[in-house]
Amino acid sequence: MAFPQAALTLIGDTSKPHRLTLRPRRPSDADALFLTMADPDMMRWWSRAPFEYVEDLREYFANDDQSNWRSWAIVRAGEELAIGFVAAGQKREGVSEIGYLLAREAQGHGYAREAVTMLIDQLFVEGQRRIFADTDPDNQPSIALLTRLGFTLEGRLRAEWQTHIGVRDSLIYGLLAEEWSSRTAG
Repeated sequence: MAFPQAALTLIGDTSKPHRLTLRPRRPSDADALFLTMADPDMMRWWSRAPFEYVEDLREYFANDDQSNWRSWAIVRAGEELAIGFVAAGQKREGVSEIGYLLAREAQGHGYAREAVTMLIDQLFVEGQRRIFADTDPDNQPSIALLTRLGFTLEGRLRAEWQTHIGVRDSLIYGLLAEEWSSRTAG
């Protein structure tokens, strides 16, 4: 399945103005997101260590084209500065993994929920049957977000990741297309 890298907008409720836009992430977004992705607290639950240099983050973002992942910058409506990003990687036909990161100063406003909702809507419209997220068992904010969005805890992979903070377990949360459509229909 080809994954076009277009901007995304909220598909569901159109009765209120959109606060966010998701546009394709680009290397220059590294300038806006470097402080977040260099922060050990913000990168604690990632499978890689914080970035030391903005140039390395630019290169990391530039390599999106060479992976099976698509990434979108989260921007406030009418602005261009990235406040985070969402990403999706197709693991097999009909199944995608998602990931997300939001700058500390943008947290607490519901932006993560709104952006991940837009991503989920897009993936199911494209024909995915299942979406999953892989999160650290101690990453309570991510677990809370996934649970609020209707994801189900499907399992725990013990000693799954060797990371900059040691060997970590992984929790797998999944969401099926029919679960999402029944949630959003009501």
